[in-house]
Amino acid sequence: MPLTDDSRRPAQALLAFIDASPSPWHAVASAEQQLAAAGFTRLEEGERWQLKAGGRHYAVRGGSSLIAFVLGGGKLEKAGYAVVGAHTDSPGLRLKPRAAHAADGLLRLGVEVYGGPILATFADRDLSLAGRVSVRQDGGHATRLLRFEQPLVRLPNLAIHMNREVNEQGLKFNKQTELPLLFGAAAGTADADAAFRRHLAAALAVESGDVLTWELNAYDTQKGSFWGADGEFVAARQLDNLASCHAALSALLACREPEATCVCALFDHEEVGSESALGAGGSFVSDVVARIAAGLGVDGEGLRCALARSAFISADMAHAWHPNFPAAYEPGHRVMVNGGPVIKTNANQRYSTGADSAARFIGLCERAGVPWQHYAHRTDLGCGSTIGPLVAARLGIASVDVGCPMWAMHSIRESAGVLDHGYLTAALTQAFR
Repeated sequence: MPLTDDSRRPAQALLAFIDASPSPWHAVASAEQQLAAAGFTRLEEGERWQLKAGGRHYAVRGGSSLIAFVLGGGKLEKAGYAVVGAHTDSPGLRLKPRAAHAADGLLRLGVEVYGGPILATFADRDLSLAGRVSVRQDGGHATRLLRFEQPLVRLPNLAIHMNREVNEQGLKFNKQTELPLLFGAAAGTADADAAFRRHLAAALAVESGDVLTWELNAYDTQKGSFWGADGEFVAARQLDNLASCHAALSALLACREPEATCVCALFDHEEVGSESALGAGGSFVSDVVARIAAGLGVDGEGLRCALARSAFISADMAHAWHPNFPAAYEPGHRVMVNGGPVIKTNANQRYSTGADSAARFIGLCERAGVPWQHYAHRTDLGCGSTIGPLVAARLGIASVDVGCPMWAMHSIRESAGVLDHGYLTAALTQAFR
């Protein structure tokens, strides 16, 4: 496919989605906004669901996981479910509950490392904070989204004059002592925690005493961009895995009158193992598919028939061939940026792909008119995993792991191909027909 305004449009929409989603909670809010605009109605887990064929609904758990679905026109136990899953979280730095401390005339914010980020890439960037804050309200509490638009914190490098081996040994940080983020100047013996709470309170227009607790992550304020000789690449934070979330969401929004019930599941906590109420290892997706069946009058036996006729696509990013590091790749599995979606295979079930599920996805690509590629990790390197094996095991359905090729996975600034996002979206759209 040539680079045209039409072929760039999916990537432009992706960058806008990422720019609006600096945290998992913002990503779900962004998705919810698009779903509501398209006529989807929100269902609450604590209330009874009233469902009928053709209905378009979604549910949110914990503010950072979302499952949206379109009820198919066919009988559920015959048509089954078509499920696409991705994850809303990205590796990085999360603030501690009492993060602020003052020393040597400076305020710093203590952080925990979330997942497996490339820590060196967080240095010398224009960072800010985003996430959610719990505030006191009407005798209880309310959760508020918060995003500081301007650069607010920083992780400055140590000058090379004090770290002469940095170019030979690599940039390394002690996670406890060298990762706290510089936040501001400390005035005398200022109470650092109170100063930080006042900053949060001012942004939320509440009293500082009403700020109870928070979940905030550091994010790169630089917006996503096109780059390359012909603008054929994109660079942005959180491509892993907001690119897959956006592709899955876009495919569901394009779904019109499907025979099967189509499900888009966006989970939090993949980067830390998925074993939580919000993660793919929890009950969210199995709860939703069971409630759909019950809402349509399908009994337990019918639900099992439906699941036996269902298919799951786990969409997560893939490792693109990097010509500067050829020894890092398995020969014969060098996937190329802008070469199409990647089918990921691992014999030890780090990926959920089987020969039959791979063939099914190839069929989707062929119907969409897009190329595809195969990837296997080097045998002597540890292979990452995805939500694919977890969801496949919990639902008992055939699954395939796929994703767009990218460079610098888990960097604060990742890169991918302009064409690949459109390719993946087109293939997932075929899955929802």
